[in-house]
Amino acid sequence: MKDYDVIIIGAGAGGVFLSYELTKLNTSCKVLMMDKGAALEERICPIKAGKTEKCIKCSPCHIMNGYGGAGTLSDGKYNITNQFGGDLHEYVGDDTAMELMEYVDDVLCSFGGSDAKLYSTANSDLKRKCLQHDLHLLDAKVRHLGTDRNVKILGKIYDYISKKVDIRLRTTVDTVEKRGDRFVVTDSDGNVYSAAQVVLATGRSGSKWISKVCRSFGIQEISNRVDIGVRVELPAEIFKHITDEVYESKIVYQTRQYNDRVRTFCMNPYGEVVSENTNGIITVNGHSYADPKRHTNNTNFALLVTNNFTEPFRDSNEYGESIAKLSNLLGGGVLLQRFGDLVKGRRSSERRMKKSFTVPTLKATAGDLSLVIPKRQLDDIIEMIYALDKIAPGTANDDTLLYGVEVKFYNSNVPVDDHLETSVKGFYAIGDGAGVTHSLSQASASGVYVARLLNEMYGQ
Repeated sequence: MKDYDVIIIGAGAGGVFLSYELTKLNTSCKVLMMDKGAALEERICPIKAGKTEKCIKCSPCHIMNGYGGAGTLSDGKYNITNQFGGDLHEYVGDDTAMELMEYVDDVLCSFGGSDAKLYSTANSDLKRKCLQHDLHLLDAKVRHLGTDRNVKILGKIYDYISKKVDIRLRTTVDTVEKRGDRFVVTDSDGNVYSAAQVVLATGRSGSKWISKVCRSFGIQEISNRVDIGVRVELPAEIFKHITDEVYESKIVYQTRQYNDRVRTFCMNPYGEVVSENTNGIITVNGHSYADPKRHTNNTNFALLVTNNFTEPFRDSNEYGESIAKLSNLLGGGVLLQRFGDLVKGRRSSERRMKKSFTVPTLKATAGDLSLVIPKRQLDDIIEMIYALDKIAPGTANDDTLLYGVEVKFYNSNVPVDDHLETSVKGFYAIGDGAGVTHSLSQASASGVYVARLLNEMYGQ
């Protein structure tokens, strides 16, 4: 058994910044960070490598797992705001949450992110235009690093923290137990580690695992939500007047038909659509690069409908998974449909797709999303597209492409206090894995926050 003071399970944004801050503070404690995914240089999706056209369900998925976490290969977009991206401010306070996110931005800039433009929705004429059409633009500052720059920055941070922190990748944690005043962590190879403090930082892809661990400690999770929708792809010119000004526009719309809320998410100017594997289920996402040479002619973004559930139903993720599984069943992975075909009630065929003026950036199966997405959510999405067409004419063109499904799984909230510590002393839960955050900025900030608390405990 190898002994540590702190074990971090998960090397995503939260785990990386927790490790960074402990290293910077030169904390006396001995730290181990573990992740089931690969090293940064090994995280190569077979689709991107040109070895296959469709997801072959690598286990674990290189897009979702490994050093840097799911945010590594997904655009490198850091939103500095309390208005969306999680509820960290509810635990640490509004001012502290913003200060932590600003600090994360400073760190990223110090490692090579200073060349990336910092966008802002403040004083934007777009907000007025949105309000005129019953759309609501949320306030945020956005640092867009781009997938390429993001990978380089994370590599530099790895070099920095590896001098002090032990990092074990391609290591799956099986069990976490409490024995006396120490935790015992066992991996799938039978290796055993112990620590006085354990921090769960597994991200969304670890949702099922973290639920199992919480049950073993008698921690009752709080049911969360699931967001279901599509990834929209259209010519970049249609949203250019918006993306050039604010880059990431978080726009919320309340539908007239059902009074549901639909929002834009993860906007990628001149980007590409990608598939990702979450617990064996293929869903869709998007990203873009900082390097203009890698730009496409398209912009993509998600349209998501939030689904909150009441008793007796408890498992919101299972609901989202069942819809994604149906898409996988019908399309062998991701389904693709022209907006014009959807509103006309007809399936997009390969023949119709070849006539499309918008060329898809992801190889997907032409099909009919109405056979997959429930009518209520699909009606919400269609209504939102027509609403967006008023501020970005052309959004509702027949050749606008819809990929399905996009599902944002949220861990059930792990009950934690204002130190992000669970009811089990020395057992912390941070980032998206705790259901506390839903974004790179907030997940990173939560890691910094706990690192500073641990530093007070151990000192130098």
